[in-house]
Amino acid sequence: KAILSALSEADPSAEICRDKKGDPEPDSNLRDTEIVPLPDDIVLPLPLGYDNDTGLDDLLALVRNHCETYLAAEVLPHVPDAWIDYSKTKIGYEIPLNRHFYVYQPPEPLEEIEADIKQLEAEILAMLGEVV
Repeated sequence: KAILSALSEADPSAEICRDKKGDPEPDSNLRDTEIVPLPDDIVLPLPLGYDNDTGLDDLLALVRNHCETYLAAEVLPHVPDAWIDYSKTKIGYEIPLNRHFYVYQPPEPLEEIEADIKQLEAEILAMLGEVV
């Protein structure tokens, strides 16, 4: 693959490459992800057991139509040949801690910072004076 990618270039007007089954082969250089909010009608919190070990088939069935609608409305107008690979779908929660708990504190005025630096310089010079 390294030699192929080094000695070739992508032709956007070329036909789509397909595998043995006739399915389109994805171009990993064009791969992208989207964070899609869960639909409003889904009951939260999700029941325990929806993890990668038990499989997501039941949960994917609940959100598949929502994902397809999102794809058609938000992605396909910009990337007409995009599709969803449901085998790589991850479902989870995002908890933006900074958005909920961060309190902005403006920096100290420049004069105070400059005074602190001058004080530290004086202390360092005093310590160096004791050594020499």
